[in-house]
Amino acid sequence: MAQQEKLIDHQQSGALGTNLRHLHVLCAVAQAGSIAQAAEGLYRVPSAVARSITELEAVLGVPLFERRARGMVPNRHGDIVLTRARRIEQAFDEARQQLMARSGVRSSADVHTLFASIMNGRRLAVIASLAEQRSMASVAREFAITQPAISAAVKDLETRLAITLFERTARGLVPTPAGEILAFHFKRVLAELRHIAPDLAASEGTLQGSIHVGALPLGRTHILPMAIASLLARHPQLHVGTVESPYEALAASLRSGDVDFILGALRGPEGTKELEQQSLFEDRLSIIARAGHPLARIRPIDFDTLRRARWVLSRHGSPSRELFEMFFSDARQPPPIPAVETGDLAVLRGLLLESDMLTAISAHQLRYEIRDGSLVVLDFPLEPTRRQIGLSQRLGALPSPGALALMAEIRNVVTQSGEFDTPERAARG
Repeated sequence: MAQQEKLIDHQQSGALGTNLRHLHVLCAVAQAGSIAQAAEGLYRVPSAVARSITELEAVLGVPLFERRARGMVPNRHGDIVLTRARRIEQAFDEARQQLMARSGVRSSADVHTLFASIMNGRRLAVIASLAEQRSMASVAREFAITQPAISAAVKDLETRLAITLFERTARGLVPTPAGEILAFHFKRVLAELRHIAPDLAASEGTLQGSIHVGALPLGRTHILPMAIASLLARHPQLHVGTVESPYEALAASLRSGDVDFILGALRGPEGTKELEQQSLFEDRLSIIARAGHPLARIRPIDFDTLRRARWVLSRHGSPSRELFEMFFSDARQPPPIPAVETGDLAVLRGLLLESDMLTAISAHQLRYEIRDGSLVVLDFPLEPTRRQIGLSQRLGALPSPGALALMAEIRNVVTQSGEFDTPERAARG
């Protein structure tokens, strides 16, 4: 067991330091079936190709090939790494094509060779972070390197590609369209590199590595915490990070590989390009107030009564706000004008508990307060506000074993709780 843990630690620490040239060589040797034939295609001497494979095996801590008299065949570890290596080459190729289309890069072969040979995970991360933070000083602190080193790396890359990646302005560095293209695909490559060690560890029966979850409001209260707690109880070497942002920002992070999946309200086709969605259950809005609220005793409640009440609602343009206002519009009634608009559940909860304000939100988001009786759902059903809640992933993504396990745990929480209107329960009537 100790030896296996040592192997896993070695794999995790080495993944981002992997020389991408070594992964390129891995693909070539696997395709050619021998060091000698791969060397011919790579225009390198066989000893250099053999050294690349040996160094890659040392970094990952596992053998990747079976050495045979007639050549080399990837073993089970080699097949695992090869899958990620080919996806990395695909990401570089997509970047190459976009650079050629938008920036007029002349030699596609030169660009592909550059991407596959001189970059390592750390350098990719520096460039991607620079495009995001737009501050060389911030990136220098993040990676514990000097600003001149970052500047030299950017200049070297720009020189080799013959394109400008960053514009120097008084407010910092601003990525050019070409810089945005590279940063986007570099993030995808980094995600693939990050998954190599967890893939290898899973093949040995251990789940490890980091999972990055885009958490929309509805899943944060009960579903995601329950799923995370259950998963980590069985697999303590996993680490989970949640990202709380508006859907558009999470979807962008999902497409670039910064986020592994999103849990929350599903969107229509216009907002889900390159994404695939799986519905877990159906939810609707409820009107919620404090226990003892004057309206809690009224049945039925009419539209005029609701309009006279004081409201705290989600911000204008949010999905729940749009559903709520659409409900009133469909009923040919003017919607209530909120006294407070907030996207902070803690603020909303406090206002409900300390005043006679009402809100329209999923009851699941205030599950614990409703369960203990401090908040109540008013008798005014909002059936037309039903929407699908589920998981969103990038189309064509290959999630890490840990991410797959967490998504399975989320499905299990939804299925086993009995609180959610799942498709299976709806089919049973």
